[in-house]
Amino acid sequence: MAAKQEKPMSKTEILNALAESTGLSKKDVGGVLEGLSALIEESLSKKGSGVFNMPGLLKIQVQRKPATKATTRANPFKPGEMMNVAAKPARNVVKVRPLKALKDMV
Repeated sequence: MAAKQEKPMSKTEILNALAESTGLSKKDVGGVLEGLSALIEESLSKKGSGVFNMPGLLKIQVQRKPATKATTRANPFKPGEMMNVAAKPARNVVKVRPLKALKDMV
């Protein structure tokens, strides 16, 4: 069993490890990772489906949340007291969910 890593792997360490395990050059592995990044960006864009699924590992989804107006609501921590809730602009929230195979690895 390998020793526990103190820090997460850097991009260079990931490229070296993948190149060594697959027999590809570091340049080829870098190209694959860039292609994967472009594919994820295309899938999550406004013109894409909003979902990217890496089979067995993870699912990346975009939740497009609409803008909210400023309002006053009941304070959940102090009953009977009202509190101001600030307005929020429309935003895109990225959710990454692990799939079964990834959960089984841990």
